[in-house]
Amino acid sequence: MKVIRLREGKERSLLRQHPWVFAGSVDKGKADAGETVRVESHDGRFLAWAAFSPTSMIRVRAWSFDEAERIDAAFFQRRVAAAVAMRQRLAIPSNGVRLIHGEADGLPGLIVDRYEDILSVQFLSAGTDRWKETIADALLAATAPLGCTRLYERSDSSVRQMEGLPPVKGWLRGSGATTVTLREHRIQLTVDVEEGHKTGYYLDQRENRELFARMVAQFGCQSVLNCYSYTGGFSVAALAGGAQEVISVDSSGPALARATAHVALNGFDPARHTALDADVNGTLRQLLKDGRRFDAIILDPPKFAPSAAHADRASRAYKDINRLGLKLLNPGGLLLTFSCSGGIGAELFHKIVAGAGLDAQVDAYLLQRLEAAPDHPTTLCFPEGEYLKGLMLLKR
Repeated sequence: MKVIRLREGKERSLLRQHPWVFAGSVDKGKADAGETVRVESHDGRFLAWAAFSPTSMIRVRAWSFDEAERIDAAFFQRRVAAAVAMRQRLAIPSNGVRLIHGEADGLPGLIVDRYEDILSVQFLSAGTDRWKETIADALLAATAPLGCTRLYERSDSSVRQMEGLPPVKGWLRGSGATTVTLREHRIQLTVDVEEGHKTGYYLDQRENRELFARMVAQFGCQSVLNCYSYTGGFSVAALAGGAQEVISVDSSGPALARATAHVALNGFDPARHTALDADVNGTLRQLLKDGRRFDAIILDPPKFAPSAAHADRASRAYKDINRLGLKLLNPGGLLLTFSCSGGIGAELFHKIVAGAGLDAQVDAYLLQRLEAAPDHPTTLCFPEGEYLKGLMLLKR
C-alpha cells in the first residue's frame, strides 16, 4: 500500500473526519489516479484510507478513517447498501430519489439518482472512476428490490477535468429508452437521463416545488413568474396551487418545449402558461419597464460562483436579479430565491438579498429558509455539502 505523508499540522481536517486533503498539505508520496493510499500524519500516525488524485487540487479523498477497514468490493457494497437503506427510511413520495450524495454517504465523487427503473450515475473523482465497475455492480444489487435494472452514466460534468478524466456518457448496464415520467407529490414531469441537466433533473428542489404549490394556494397567487425555469417544475407547481397566469423564462428552447408539455401532462389549460425563450436579466428589466407586477416570483439561477474565488462577481449577479425581482412583486407577493453556488454560503446569500432589498427600497418578511431535499443530506463533518440555499420572502 502506497503512503501519503502530510505536512506537520495538516492532519487536523482528517482528525475531524473531513474527507478532503488539498495538494498543499501533502509532504511526500504519490500514486496512480484513483489508487487507494494510506494517509499518515507527519510523524507516521494513520489518518485514513483514501483515493489519490495526482491532478486535482483535492489531492486525497478519504474512503475510511478506520485503520482496520479494507477498501475492496465488500466495502463499496456496504456503503451503497447503507445509503440506499437511509433513503428508504425517508419515505420520499416520488420515483425520483437521490440515492448517493457523494461525501455525505462516504463515497466522495459519486452521485446516484434513481429515475423509476434507471440509475443515473456520475463518477466525478479519480477514486470512484477507478472502482466504476465494482460500484455499478453494487448499485444494481442494492436497488434490485426497488425495481432498478439499468444504469446510465452521466460522467460528463466539467468537474472531471480537474481530476484529469475525460467526459463519459452512455449506458453502463442495460439499454433502452432514456425518458421516464417522474412523479413527485401532486405533479408529474418527464425526465431524459441522457440529455437532461446534471443526472437528468433537479431532484434537490422536490420539496421546495411542493412547498411553492401550497404557498401559491395559501396566498391566492394568481400571476407567477418563474425565472430560469428549465422544464417548468415550479411552473407546474404554481398551476397546481391555483395560479391563473404563469410565465416560464429560460434561454433553452428545448427545455421550454418540455415545460409546455408538462403543463398538458398535468391536465392544466395551456392558456394559463406562457413559455418565454429569453435572457432572464433582460426580461426582468423589460417587465419592470412595461409596468408588469406578479403575485409570486421564482429565482432559481444556475451556479454563478463555482468556488469562493468567484464570489464577488456572483454576488453582484445575485443582487441584481433579486433587486429586480423584489421590484416586480406586488405588495404581499412571494419571492422564492435560490443559490446553488458552493462559493456563496447561506449567510452571505442572505446579505446579498438584503442588499438587493435596500437598493429596491423594499422590505420583506423572511418566511422560511430553504435547502435541498432530505435525500441530498449534509453531514456534520462535511458542511461543504450544503450547496443549495434559498429564502422564501413575503414582500411588505
